[in-house]
Amino acid sequence: MENSATGHSSRSLHASDFPYRSELLANLSALILLWDSPAIQGEILAKSGESIDQPSHATLRHLLAWGPMRPSALSEVLATGASYVSKIVRRLEADGLVERKTDPTDRRATLISLTEAGEEAARGVYALGDRMIAEVLEGWSAADVRRYTALTERFVKDAIASADRMLERGLLPAES
Repeated sequence: MENSATGHSSRSLHASDFPYRSELLANLSALILLWDSPAIQGEILAKSGESIDQPSHATLRHLLAWGPMRPSALSEVLATGASYVSKIVRRLEADGLVERKTDPTDRRATLISLTEAGEEAARGVYALGDRMIAEVLEGWSAADVRRYTALTERFVKDAIASADRMLERGLLPAES
């Protein structure tokens, strides 16, 4: 499907395309598809002059946020297979941004961790995110940003608590 906002084929980015009864959920779905799209992220990175590709950006971002990870855990958070993660890690190793170390809790396992240069590159990834959100909120008042931030923090906290409950019972109604 052609997306007029970006001029390339992609999934829908319009809330009205999602048949949820909840307008909030429809809008969140459109936002997640937009911001989670490797194609859109990759195109923005390329136009920004970034030399690190989108999968590498995601890897650096996760390693800085959560620390050293086993390749299997990295595969899970990147939602891809082990062989693709190996390719990403090899590229990042060649660039001196990550290194493999033995997991001290299980000497048979390997951890992928950031090097000093990798940590600097990962902080650059977060700086790009800060620039992105600053552009999104450019026309907003400081009061609107504070209110939206507070509501989003509350929403995320409640969503995490709800996910924990759903992991225990599924989507069955809560017992009274």
